[in-house]
Amino acid sequence: QVRLVESGGGLVQAGGSLRLSCAASGRTSSSYTMGWFRQAPGKEREFVAAISRRGGSIYYADSVKGRCTISRDNAKNTVSLQMNSLNLEDTAVYYCACRRSLIPSMYEYEYDYWGRGTQVTVSS
Repeated sequence: QVRLVESGGGLVQAGGSLRLSCAASGRTSSSYTMGWFRQAPGKEREFVAAISRRGGSIYYADSVKGRCTISRDNAKNTVSLQMNSLNLEDTAVYYCACRRSLIPSMYEYEYDYWGRGTQVTVSS
C-alpha cells in the first residue's frame, strides 16, 4: 500500500504561482510513475501531468503545458508540481497519483493509489 499526501494548495491571484508537493509513504518504489490530476467544481477529474521514475518521460495536459513543471525527488519520495501564470480555470482540487508501472499515463483508471487532494483557488 502506498499513501500519498498532497500539500501546497491555497488561494492565489490570477497570474500568480503555486508549488504543490506530494509525499509518498508505505510500500513506495522509485520505479513507480507519478501523476497529478485535478477536478474543478461540477467537472470530471482530468489529467494535469505525469512523470516517469527518473524523469525521462514527462507528459502535460495541453491546458497547462508551458505553465507547469512536474518533478520528483526519489530520495525523498516526493513529487512536485510548479504552476505559474495561474488563471481562473486552474481552480480545482489537485490530486497526486501513483501508478505501479514504468510508463507514465494520462488516464486516471491506470493509477493505483491516490491522495486526498489539495485545493487550489485562483481569484481575479
